[in-house]
Amino acid sequence: MTYTPMKLHPCYKEYLWGGTRLKTEYGKSDAPEVTAESWELAAHPDGLCVVESGSLAGMSILDLGKMDRKGIWGTACKEMTFPLMVKLIDAKKDLSIQVHPSDLTAQWENGEQGKAEMWYIVDCEPQACLYFGFSKRVSKEEFLRRAKDGSICEVLNRVPVARGDVFYILPGTIHAIGAGIVIAEIQQNSNTTFRVYDYQRKGVDGKLRPLHLDRAAEVLDYTPIVPEECRANSCVSFPEFTMTEMFSCRYFRAYRVDVKKCVELLCDGQSFHHVLCVEGAAMIHAHGQSYPIECGESYLMPAALGNYKIEGSCRVLVSRV
Repeated sequence: MTYTPMKLHPCYKEYLWGGTRLKTEYGKSDAPEVTAESWELAAHPDGLCVVESGSLAGMSILDLGKMDRKGIWGTACKEMTFPLMVKLIDAKKDLSIQVHPSDLTAQWENGEQGKAEMWYIVDCEPQACLYFGFSKRVSKEEFLRRAKDGSICEVLNRVPVARGDVFYILPGTIHAIGAGIVIAEIQQNSNTTFRVYDYQRKGVDGKLRPLHLDRAAEVLDYTPIVPEECRANSCVSFPEFTMTEMFSCRYFRAYRVDVKKCVELLCDGQSFHHVLCVEGAAMIHAHGQSYPIECGESYLMPAALGNYKIEGSCRVLVSRV
């Protein structure tokens, strides 16, 4: 078959803490008025992205894998479960304090992967902050007491953020996105979250949202951490582009590419690329065809695509396994 860039149509989530920026500023014209998350790359029972146009329009990422897993997903994707999920998140209000499980716990709980994730701060309001890890050592008993009496935030690191900051959230790390932040999240393909504290908020049913304290207490890493943004593993700069490796781990690799004029990238057969534009606009060129990409849009680049070029003035996040 002929491999081409595939523009994906996202899945939208209307959680109570969401805002309007994804619709008004990031090109999601068909999104609900208040949208918390846009799942840009998803092959999960809770959300499934499909190809938006072309000869494969309407096919999901899972359909593509069944049709040609090696050519589209890549040889590194040995399991039938798609490995990655990428989201744009608009936190108009504070998210709940939460923790994600490891592979072992998530497999036991829900039969899926754990949830290691990376946050890239796309934009934020002045004085915006997030919670990231314990600021001091606490016992399991103190954690449960504070989660129940509402004082849990007193023992968490409250970290100011700025555009371009990057954080890697290991399974077991207590965390929360604060109000006024737009985040691009690259993560394992999982939707398992244990909610610890939710500010006594009620859901659309008028009831307090459920907490998962016993399960959270078992997976939490109680070791205090000194929060700092992930440092780039490597950075190369040329007149036409700069490429920064934001993070590399056993689950994925993520790069920030600042295109001043053009950059040429390679899908080498081992893994697909996911290209998410977070600033500016550009054209993607591959095999003599051109595909426009604007802020908030994303493409799945098949593993067997080979060389492709991004031309314009933009910042894109490129993720792969």
